[in-house]
Order: sequence, then C-alpha cells, then structure tokens
Amino acid sequence: MSVFLYDPPARFVAGTVGRPGDRTFFLQASGEGRLTSVALEKAQVSALAERIEQLLEEVRLRFGDPLAAEGAGDPGDVDDGPLEQPIEEDFRVGTLALAWDAESSRVIVEAQEAVEADPEAETEEVEVFSETGPTDRDVLRVHLTAGAARAFAGRAMRVVAAGRPDCPLCGLPLDPAGHICPRQNGYRPAES
Repeated sequence: MSVFLYDPPARFVAGTVGRPGDRTFFLQASGEGRLTSVALEKAQVSALAERIEQLLEEVRLRFGDPLAAEGAGDPGDVDDGPLEQPIEEDFRVGTLALAWDAESSRVIVEAQEAVEADPEAETEEVEVFSETGPTDRDVLRVHLTAGAARAFAGRAMRVVAAGRPDCPLCGLPLDPAGHICPRQNGYRPAES
C-alpha cells in the first residue's frame, strides 16, 4: 500500500466538514503539490492533540524545551484557515501513533488506515513507523517541528470544542432539534 510522507509538510491541520452534530473530522497534510486528507473520529482528534501536548512536555523535561531551541511561539504558527478543497478522503484512520525523533528534533505523527479484522483470526500487532509501512494498509506519516506540533494540537482542540454546546445538567451535547436530558428523567419543559 502507500505511505504518504510529509517531512516536513507545508501545512498539517485538523478540520471538519458538516454541521455540528453531523461533522466528519479530517487530518489534512499538504506540500510539494500534494494533498492528503484522511477521515477519523472526533475522539481520535482529541486524543492526538492531548498526546502531542503530553509528548512535548515529556521532551521538555528530559531534553530541554524544544520550542525555545527552534524559536517557536511565532504568531505565524497559528493556522485557522479552512481545509483545502477539494476534500477527497484518501482513507479512514484506524490507528494513530506518535513519536519523538531526537536526532531531528521532530514529532512524528502516523495515521494508519483502518482494516477489517477477521473475527476468527488472532489479534495482530500493529507495526508503526516502519521504513516501508504496512503491506495491507495506507499510511500518512508527518514530521513536525515542536512549534508546528503545538500549533496543530491547539487548532485540533479548538476544532473539537467548536461542536455542539454541552447540556449544563448532563454534559451531553445539545441537539438543535431538542435535547432529552437524562438528569431530568426525559422531562422536557412545555413549549410556550
């Protein structure tokens, strides 16, 4: 299968298509005239952003602040632009992996295509970061500076938070068509 490698990308962002409550989440990498868009779940975007922040903190504690070393914190790092068009899903993400490459001082994000698992087969261990990539699935691999990784994580968290507001009672997302709150035993106030 294919390995879509961006080392470094001109742009790597998380974004959505659709209305809150019915959004499709994407990771999109571009550079050198190429564009790769992969679909994934909201929870995967959130987990990736949180893990990037944790990884950068761990790197700071072990090796010193990589952001200070590269002079990051430039307001130009913030990318709030829309996803590039046309958005054509290259694959749906099943496995996400994250690593720090100490030699190049880069964060590596790898997104592997979801594959149908045979329920009769033994659980297969997923191989990540191999030179050739897995033979049975597509892979998106992106190498980011610490500043670019932090900017990606910030945008990803804003994209996740931009969905429907949460109910103040139960914490579940409010639906524009109405919300039956379990904390009110399904009771809805009478409409006036």
